[in-house]
Amino acid sequence: MTTATDTYESVSALVRRETSMIYDAGKEYLVEARLRPLAAAAGCTVDEYVKRLPIDPVERRKAMDALTINETSWFRDHAPYQVFSDVLLPRLLEARAATRHLRIWSAACSSGQEAYSLAMLLDQHLPAGWTHEIVATDVSTAMLERVRNARYSAVEVNRGLPATALVRYFARAGNEWEIVPRLREHVSTRHLNLAAPYDGLGSFDLIMLRNVLIYFDQETKHDILRRMRPMVAPHGYLMLGSSETTLDLPPDLAAQWRREQEGRVQVHRPATGALT
Repeated sequence: MTTATDTYESVSALVRRETSMIYDAGKEYLVEARLRPLAAAAGCTVDEYVKRLPIDPVERRKAMDALTINETSWFRDHAPYQVFSDVLLPRLLEARAATRHLRIWSAACSSGQEAYSLAMLLDQHLPAGWTHEIVATDVSTAMLERVRNARYSAVEVNRGLPATALVRYFARAGNEWEIVPRLREHVSTRHLNLAAPYDGLGSFDLIMLRNVLIYFDQETKHDILRRMRPMVAPHGYLMLGSSETTLDLPPDLAAQWRREQEGRVQVHRPATGALT
């Protein structure tokens, strides 16, 4: 007889195999809440639905999308965006004066609020004649579709978005708000599991890897940070979430990064080839 514990352990193992993310004990309520609508649509119980996942790739993808959705908001935590505008961007403008082009990676982008928050700041602060690209990646195909559609509900636009930004960068689209084309054209999407290779992404002036490492085990976290190092362009930056730290890195990995405190925000730069 299948128990609730068996079902949860099965789901946890599947999520880890598919995404390398960890669902610790105590999150049973979250798993059930996110899978119940999918099970109902499939005409079965949650237990029956979970048994179906290993042999049904379509439902498995739906389940992975549902289980990897993270909380997000516009200009989340505020301070990192302020540091980007006031400190990091002026330095990057100086460093990239020859090319006048910036590349930013919004890793684990969820529904796109981080990527578009950055696009708003660049629209406001980037000098004339400069170009930029924001690459938004996520393991959830459903979330990437939302980034491409760039439509948000009234509830979502009320989560951290200044009223001036709503007026300037959104247009009504039925019951939703749609981001204007001039921002959308700078944001591209790519399906990516952070625990998998980063082939073909190129290097970036800023990588936003915020509030996602906490979902991985220590070994995977270290592997991600090790493979992030060559993705940061010379003079570029890596920014982690406020609840994340690299203080527990093994010596060889710690030596690859240089931590700097900018106000209340800690940023990371490659230990070699950085600005002095």
